[in-house]
Amino acid sequence: MIRVTAITDKFGRPMKDLRISVIDRCNFRCTYCMPKEIFGRDFTFMPREQLLSFEEIERLAKIFIDLGVKKIRLTGGEPLLRRDLPVLIEKLTAISGLEDIGLTTNGSLLGHMAEKLKNAGLKRVNVSLDALDTDLFKSINDSGVGPERVLQGIQKAKEAGLEVKVNMVVKKGMNDSEIVPMAKYFKEQGISLRYIEFMDVGRSNGWDFSKVITKKAMYEELSKHFELEPVEPAYIGEVAKRYHYKGTDAEVGFITSVSESFCSTCTRARIAADGKMYTCLFAANGFDFRELLRSDKSNNEIKGEIINIWNNRTDRYSDERTEESAKNKQKIEMSYIGG
Repeated sequence: MIRVTAITDKFGRPMKDLRISVIDRCNFRCTYCMPKEIFGRDFTFMPREQLLSFEEIERLAKIFIDLGVKKIRLTGGEPLLRRDLPVLIEKLTAISGLEDIGLTTNGSLLGHMAEKLKNAGLKRVNVSLDALDTDLFKSINDSGVGPERVLQGIQKAKEAGLEVKVNMVVKKGMNDSEIVPMAKYFKEQGISLRYIEFMDVGRSNGWDFSKVITKKAMYEELSKHFELEPVEPAYIGEVAKRYHYKGTDAEVGFITSVSESFCSTCTRARIAADGKMYTCLFAANGFDFRELLRSDKSNNEIKGEIINIWNNRTDRYSDERTEESAKNKQKIEMSYIGG
């Protein structure tokens, strides 16, 4: 096996985090991610044989960890739709050198899965929830699921001993009225809340700058109701700009891909459900590792491919974003790459 002490890209950024999408399907049709007019009943998702098997994911994860990856996050689609997911988590947590494993979910299936996930070795869940108002949340996810089901899933996750964070995508005119109610609710629950600026991932969500509510605007609104104090980053490459409510341990954070780019410290590689590797959330093209895994290539040869890809990485899309590039650049969809 090739021995590598460090792997960095053209800008000196190391590879520390790996996001693995385990499925491209989702049971929600959120209007900013998988709108029904595109992802309707006739939309063709990947057949099972095109998805990486658990054994293939495990093999690839071992190679990435040997190259310096410390954290893995499982995503989708909705990852809890992947049958027997705890089996995969058990395989991954057994890999020497992996320090942390988390999962991003819409929370709708979390209630009956939380204990199994914890027992398998999962440490953390990030739950996507964009509103507490029932009618508004149903209109956003366009699937008839109310926030109560997601909140029950969050409670079950806490009871199981999982660390829970909540992600809220904020879009002007969609759910900006929920910024303060969400903060009040999760402050009382002692759960960290992350506001995510509406991003131009993919080509199907109708993004433009006018629909973005920036971190600055959200912070100013929250400051009318709470006294916030900044928190130092916990590690190099931490994406969220974090604050805590004065006098409490509860936190709120902001993912500022649009208004305050964090490309310079991005340490993330991504594997889509079909085994393609992407070096940026806003990429157009990936590198097919499913073909390599199903060939006679050795781990050493696959490792060499990853090293070559990362060493030549130059992505800094958010630094370079313009209105024109946001609307015209070909980009893979969020539901495919997993965020």
